Amino acid sequence: MLLGSIFLISLYLILKYVLAWIKYFNSLDKRLGDSTWRFSYDYPVLGERDISDLDDKNFVRLRRKKNKIVLLMYSIVLVMFISSMSLLSKFLLFFFS
Repeated sequence: MLLGSIFLISLYLILKYVLAWIKYFNSLDKRLGDSTWRFSYDYPVLGERDISDLDDKNFVRLRRKKNKIVLLMYSIVLVMFISSMSLLSKFLLFFFS
């Protein structure tokens, strides 16, 4: 139970670090928006949606970096959820057995 608690606390600290990176990326360009939990692929552009970085290289690369960080955040949240359920089951087994 102690190792599970330490693991969850360390994941929480990593999550806070990743959230700080997402806020940093959001502050670099207005088109990324203020959302933390959303992938930034839908924004108004003139003409067709950009598939490559031919139109606006810097923004497209920044958006791709932010999307990778958001995916990492979702992965951490999923691992935290599974770990918390495991820790909760160990906690309940300890006290009710």
